Amino acid sequence: MNEAVHKHFLLYKPYGYLSQFINNGPKKNTKKLLGELYNFPEETMAIGRLDEDSEGLLLLTTNGQVSYDICNGAIEKEYYAQVDGLITEEAIKKLQKGVEIGYNGKKYQTKPCSAFRLEETPVLPERAKKIRDSRHGPTSWVSITLTEGKFRQVKKMTAAIGFPTLRLARVRIGSLYVDSMQAGEVIPAENLLV
Repeated sequence: MNEAVHKHFLLYKPYGYLSQFINNGPKKNTKKLLGELYNFPEETMAIGRLDEDSEGLLLLTTNGQVSYDICNGAIEKEYYAQVDGLITEEAIKKLQKGVEIGYNGKKYQTKPCSAFRLEETPVLPERAKKIRDSRHGPTSWVSITLTEGKFRQVKKMTAAIGFPTLRLARVRIGSLYVDSMQAGEVIPAENLLV
């Protein structure tokens, strides 16, 4: 397949969807898949993943080389995490320096990253499942930008500093932003220059 006929897409993956098109797992008839959101071409693949309970920007392509280049390059991925409690400057500094998390049954030191507290609640699409409200204690938002992507990394990082993640949204991959996309929205793209 030559580049001229490859297709690329930006998707706001909603909460509750798997970042895949086929589910061979034990609950295969109860999980929501990407193909339910749009009539993607047959050879479309997700570039990277977002957990079922995470949301936000997901890139898709029919070009395996583009997928490989984005997944294996040092491309920034920015996340907004709503955390339990009012995150402290000390905790932010720990995120920035890197924290120890579990990965593949071993201890892993995350790379230094950009992290800062968001002063205002970000504007994101309404989530299908509500986050607990302020009666259960305060929450705060933090921006975390990574160039790596270990399994559940952001959630493990915020838990490691004592502020478990309640909601997680990827808002940027390289130079591509989620902007005002709505949950489930798909935008076909000419190319994926990140």
